[in-house]
Parts: sequence; structure tokens; C-alpha cells
Amino acid sequence: MIPRYTRPEMGKIWSLENKYQKWLEVELAVCEAWNKLGVIPNDALAKIKEKATFSVERIDEIEARVKHDVIAFITNVEENIGPEGRYLHLGLTSSDILDTANALLLKEAMEIILADVDAVLDVVKEQALRYKDTVMIGRSHGVHAEPITFGLKLALWYEELKRNKRRLEHALEDISYGKISGAVGTYAYLNPEVERYVCERLGLKPAPVSNQIIQRDRYAHYFTALAILAGTIEKIALEIRHLQRTEVLEVEEPFSKGQKGSSAMPHKRNPIQCENLCGLARLVRTNAMAALENIALWHERDISHSSVERVIMPDSTILIDFMLHRLKNILANMHVYPERMKKNLEITKGLIFSQGILLTLVQKGLPRQRAYEMVQGCAMKVWQGEGDLKSQILASEKIQQYLSPEEIEQIFDLKHHLRHVETIFKRVFS
Repeated sequence: MIPRYTRPEMGKIWSLENKYQKWLEVELAVCEAWNKLGVIPNDALAKIKEKATFSVERIDEIEARVKHDVIAFITNVEENIGPEGRYLHLGLTSSDILDTANALLLKEAMEIILADVDAVLDVVKEQALRYKDTVMIGRSHGVHAEPITFGLKLALWYEELKRNKRRLEHALEDISYGKISGAVGTYAYLNPEVERYVCERLGLKPAPVSNQIIQRDRYAHYFTALAILAGTIEKIALEIRHLQRTEVLEVEEPFSKGQKGSSAMPHKRNPIQCENLCGLARLVRTNAMAALENIALWHERDISHSSVERVIMPDSTILIDFMLHRLKNILANMHVYPERMKKNLEITKGLIFSQGILLTLVQKGLPRQRAYEMVQGCAMKVWQGEGDLKSQILASEKIQQYLSPEEIEQIFDLKHHLRHVETIFKRVFS
């Protein structure tokens, strides 16, 4: 069952109607290839192409009896074609149809996902340029570290999304292979020319070698690429969740008019969209693990992978499509609070400039550990509520022996920390 939040373009790909249509396209391409090799007469091919149709309801009815979906499909198409239907599925095994059609379905899905990624990249770039110079505190271990800009955070996400796009493109290339080579891949009742023709006709490449199936490392590549993308989406969503915390409140996901955050507390504005994305990422990762488990099959093939793929192919692609669409809307419409960023930057009363003092003392000739102890002594007083770091440094007789008030003032200038932002932006967005 396709979830109700599925966007129509992606949902249509995984409909039974579209799946059987892809099966039919493969079967007809095989008939065309046999015709070119002189096996299927011209008039028979014409009849096949004219009358080859299917009914989802009729296939379900036949499958209930034969317990085999491909046989049910072929039986229904043969019923509609008539006597010429005997040429259908000539020399093929079920996986010739299934795996070649799966490649078509997964290609279609990936093309939508790549378009989604491009849309997100456009939004992230726009917001990164907008907030390039919006200063905020950078954090490590959740603790204030040194100043950055919100634009730099977005530029980091942009660059990671670009890497995701490259991985998806490689996965698309890796999945775009078909096989029409028979029961164990030997072309015993086929001709490699049939495979070449079918794959070329359908926009695929023939697998250089196969057994009964397309090898599942290709599928694993596809679903792990989706899982890494899901991890990036989760990373962005988690950061917005942290920045939306009441104590921080530097960024909020959109909160629409009439929206309610809690059944009990009318004041709540919860980051539920970002929380949804973090939860859905777990499903995509789980599906990638299932795809990895599908690589190892018995001998030339067993069927343990099939049931898994019937779930993970629609689920992962639908989820990623939804997640990217939601992420785009969050990033395009998020609330950003530069004044709160500035206020939070000043919470630690100048402690974020401690490294500048340390390094300047080292440049003056002090041993690093001695300089560290001197600065840390001042910093610990600030942590305990005794003024701000600049005042403590200016009051330190030991430090005054090495640094003038003018030098200290320069160290506490934000421009020093952010002087290379433009260089970073040129590297990311050039």
C-alpha cells in the first residue's frame, strides 16, 4: 500500500499498473529482438504488439490460483493476444523480466530523487548567501566554541548534498543494467543479441555476466546511497531541532497559522517536521541493511531477496522523495533570529576568544602549556561569574607583560574569526 503522503509522481512509479507495464515493455522488446533474428514472423509480431494488454484484476485472479505473479501476467497477456501469444517469454526466465523491469523502475525513481536534490540545493544555496555574514556561535560537544556564520553552516550542508548527488548519480549508473540471459545466465535458449537489443531499446546496458539475476551489489549500492542521503537529511534536521530549543532559539522550522504544538500546552512550537525526518532516516538506513543482506544468495540464485525488494524499493524511494520535499520547505521557510544569535554569542562573556589570546602569547615566545595555563586561569574566573574574559586578561599582570591593551583589543574583534568566509564561499559555490 502506497502511503498517503506519497507525491503522485513517485507513487505512480510503484503502482501495479506501472510495474506490469514495464514487464510488458520488456516482453515486447524481446519479441522485437526475436523478430529481427527471424524467429518471430512479421505478422505475428504485429499481432502481438497490437493485442498485448493486461488487466491487474485478471492477473490477481490468475495468481490466486497459480501462486506465481510472472506466470499470471504472461497468462493474461497471452489470453489477450491469442495464438501468437505462444511467442511471448521465448527462452526467458522470470528474472529476465523482473530485473530488467526493476532497473527501469529504479531509474525512474532516481531521476525524481535527483531532481528533488537539485531543488534542495537551490534553496540551501540561496539561504547560505542570504546568511553568509550572519554571525553565530559555533559549538562543539554542545558547548560554545568560536564564532561562525549561519551561512557557513548552510554552505557545509550544500557541499555535503553535492556529494550525495554524485553518489546518487553513480548509483543510477550502477543500477541501469538489464539481463536477458536465461535461467542461469548462459543464454541456453537465447542469443546475446536479444539481450543487447532489449537493453539498448530500453535505455539500459546489458550485464557483462549474470546468473539468473542482476547481482545485488548493484541494488545495495543504490539503497546505501539513499541511506547516506537520509543521514544528511537527518543531520540537517537534527541541527535545526537543536537550534530551536527554547534556551537557544536561533532557528525555527516553519509554524503555520492555526498549527498547534501540544494537546496540553497551548504555548508549544515543536520541531515536529524535523523530528519526522530524523525518524524516517532510520527506516531508510534499515532498508539499506536489508539490501546489503540480499547480496549473498544461494548458488545462481534463490528467492530470499525478492520479498525484501518488494518492500524496500517503493518504501525507500517514496520516503526519500518525501523527505527531500519536506526538507526543501523547511529550509525555504525557516525562521532565523540573528539578534538571538548575537545574544547567545555574548553569553560566555568573551570566553570564545580564548584561543586568540593563547596563540598570541605563544607567538610572543611563551611555551604553549605555560600560555595555556595563564589563559585558562582567567577563563575559569569568568566561568565562576567574575566579569568577562577581556577584563580578566587586561587585569592579568602576567599576560600584560607580553600583550598590550591594543593587541588584546584586536584579538576580541570578530572580523579576525570571519576574515576567510568569502574564500570558503568561493570554494563551495564557484
